[in-house]
Amino acid sequence: MTNIYKLHPWHGVDIGNEAPELVTAFIEIIPSDTVKYEIDKHSGYLKVDRPQKFSNIVPALYGFIPQTYCAEDVAKLNMDSTGRTDIKGDGDPLDILVLTEREITHGDILVRAYPIGGFRLVDSNEADDKIIAVLKNDDVYGQWKDIKDVPVTIINRLKHYFLTYKQMPDKTPTCIIDEVYGRETAYDVIKASISDYHHHYRRN
Repeated sequence: MTNIYKLHPWHGVDIGNEAPELVTAFIEIIPSDTVKYEIDKHSGYLKVDRPQKFSNIVPALYGFIPQTYCAEDVAKLNMDSTGRTDIKGDGDPLDILVLTEREITHGDILVRAYPIGGFRLVDSNEADDKIIAVLKNDDVYGQWKDIKDVPVTIINRLKHYFLTYKQMPDKTPTCIIDEVYGRETAYDVIKASISDYHHHYRRN
């Protein structure tokens, strides 16, 4: 019988059989949004998290990869790479930025994307990796196969957003990017987040 209920974007949508090389991404916010939306983990609906601070706008489609989770395995990858000893996963699905030259006018959608790299970001001692991907069949950005193909100006724009999007003038910064990594490392992070998801949300 046809499922008459909306699938939960985190738990009900499949990551795709070709992961980690090609993944499904649920997009929460787009560059024109002046409010940061995020998934309500209980209901699966988008909710308002907060207004975007100051002039910050997300520089790409931004969301998460379904059926992933950032916990022990993702934290271990971070500590193995950085030498840190006090890192834990942030307890959220794995974040993803999807680059496309086409204007997409709203979030709350699913896209298919090729991961090409990512940021090893730490926020208050929590591993909060950001996977960078290109939209499947994108005529311009689809030519990029690895993070080294991306112009440094775009990388800097993405980094600036995450280093400042929570920043208040009178507060100490909490976000640090330890590494900009390439496609193969992005695959490892995705695999670790899938492992964490299966460990914490395994279905009978």
